[in-house]
Amino acid sequence: MLKTILGFLAGAIALLVYLSYFVVDEKHKALVLRFGDINRVVEEPGLYFKLPFVDRVTNIEDRIIIWENNDRPVQDVASQVYIVDAITLARIKDARLFRETLGADLLQAEARVAARLDAALRQTYGRRSFDAALSSDRAVMMREIRDALREEADTLGIEIVDVRVRRTDLSENVLEQTYRRMESERKALAQDIRSQGEATKTRMNAETDRSTTEKLALAKKEAEIVRGVGDAERNRVFAEAFEQDPEFFSFYRSMQAYAKSLGTQGTTMVLNPDSEFFKYFGGQGKLGTQDFAPPNAQNPSPQAEPAPAQPAQ
Repeated sequence: MLKTILGFLAGAIALLVYLSYFVVDEKHKALVLRFGDINRVVEEPGLYFKLPFVDRVTNIEDRIIIWENNDRPVQDVASQVYIVDAITLARIKDARLFRETLGADLLQAEARVAARLDAALRQTYGRRSFDAALSSDRAVMMREIRDALREEADTLGIEIVDVRVRRTDLSENVLEQTYRRMESERKALAQDIRSQGEATKTRMNAETDRSTTEKLALAKKEAEIVRGVGDAERNRVFAEAFEQDPEFFSFYRSMQAYAKSLGTQGTTMVLNPDSEFFKYFGGQGKLGTQDFAPPNAQNPSPQAEPAPAQPAQ
């Protein structure tokens, strides 16, 4: 009987000891509740004791909590709708306040923070264009959203560590409109480039034509000058030759005229026999009649009648 009582007492003591201690690991904080009220907050890991059947321990997450908020619709300053994915990094900073405001419920905390995040996203994106969200303003925007969330989270005992925007995409309707706008802008830019190219081409052609015309004119001018100098030199030589022997010069010029006029085959000329053109054929020249007269020049045909000079083909 005594052994039974001692065994019962030992079991009761062991049960009381088991119910009197609790362990807090490094991943959690602990709230010791006595009759539903917070008796104390344990923030350091270790072995602790409580009153059995009176105190109740509630563990509070002490690690960084990641809340994902995907497919959030927002509008920019131009009232275009975009889809944003954001990640919120948070930690329970004040376990007592967290228990008093949200009942230590992480689902309620996530809902409250998500609602405030939606408002912060709309405010931040509503002051900017879509291009700003894809530029260097992106980091500034995330800081603004984080600071706006901190004001709400501090009243819940939650610390917002950081907010990151993972994706910012146009909605399908806006995306199609943007593609059409980008296409029209590219076409307009291409047309502008082509217009500039055509203008450059026209200008270069005009400059080339002007340069060619100027060079041709200059070349013609120089050619005329050279030709004039050559003609003057030729005339000077002819003049000197004429002064030295006028009769020979006349004879030489007549021979050149005969070669040019009579040297072409199939050419018929009707001239007066007494014409000055035949003076070296009819014995009228001073160089002699035997050397330059044609075979029939001494006995002209009695039927030949004088006729005016008349070239015939």
